[in-house]
Amino acid sequence: MPTSCLVLFSGGLDSTIAVHLLRQQNLAVTALYFVLPFDVRPGREYAKITAAAEKLGVPLRVEEQGEDFLALMKNPKFGFGKNANPCMDCRIRRLVRAREIMEEIGADFIATGEVVGQRPMSQRRDCLDIIEKQSGLKGLLLRPLSAQLLRPTIPEDKGWVDRALLLGIGGRGRTQQLDYARTHGLSYATPAGGCLLTQIAAGVRFEDLKAHTPDFSLNDLALLGLGRHFRISPSFKLIVGRNESENHRLERMVCDDDRVFIMDGLLGPVGIGRGIGGDAEALTAARILSRFSKARTLATTRVSVRQGNDQRIIEVAPADDLLCDKHRIGGRED
Repeated sequence: MPTSCLVLFSGGLDSTIAVHLLRQQNLAVTALYFVLPFDVRPGREYAKITAAAEKLGVPLRVEEQGEDFLALMKNPKFGFGKNANPCMDCRIRRLVRAREIMEEIGADFIATGEVVGQRPMSQRRDCLDIIEKQSGLKGLLLRPLSAQLLRPTIPEDKGWVDRALLLGIGGRGRTQQLDYARTHGLSYATPAGGCLLTQIAAGVRFEDLKAHTPDFSLNDLALLGLGRHFRISPSFKLIVGRNESENHRLERMVCDDDRVFIMDGLLGPVGIGRGIGGDAEALTAARILSRFSKARTLATTRVSVRQGNDQRIIEVAPADDLLCDKHRIGGRED
């Protein structure tokens, strides 16, 4: 049987090259794609990542991160990066799971698209060593793009992989990767700014969530990537959908105690009111929801508020930008 490996795969430039490098050496490669809670689309088929794996001629396995990621976000051993990104802990957790899958499918080692020095929190040389040790993959974790800058791994020492055919890329530039992709005709996903948690707005939203709901749920965490967020009071927040797709996703994420806000008789956004709040909070939430509907220029409009089996209609004046900005979490994103 040919030597087989598992490659952490995002469909991006680096992981695409990692898969290609190993496929060029006639290895049996399986691509492993991890999905964070705020990336999950209920019922979604992972069409783009599946197509990317198919182009490279490798099978794909999708793993959705859930309660394990929730626990990680509540207490990351290596802390957070500049915003809400627990990159070291996340990487270690993914590799621990990858090791379990490697053993399950009988693969020989694991590879990633990591590049020495590319990311400040998780890809410094010292961080790469810590990640390898903490994940229990000592000697079995190959970084094909930077292999010639690192110590030989077991796959190289045993001759499963020809080290001379691997690369020695380091630093934050992408020139060498882009040249490689052009030379070999590789297509890859356009970079989109990295994980949501590395973004400033998401970091602010997460800090607000921790401050007001320290025992936050996986559902709370998943909402960080959706809509516009407003802190109406210390115990009550509102999330307003920005488009039809987000409206549908919000509807699927409603919990039993949530209040659902929609325009009465008009097309408009869906809003989830979460937490403890009275009539004053509901009124403010309805006004903000109206601001993002076609009723924004009207003197008054009607909003339906549903909680469980109870439903009522309230009449409000749409909020102005001043009121929205007063309560907005994470800056403007509309």
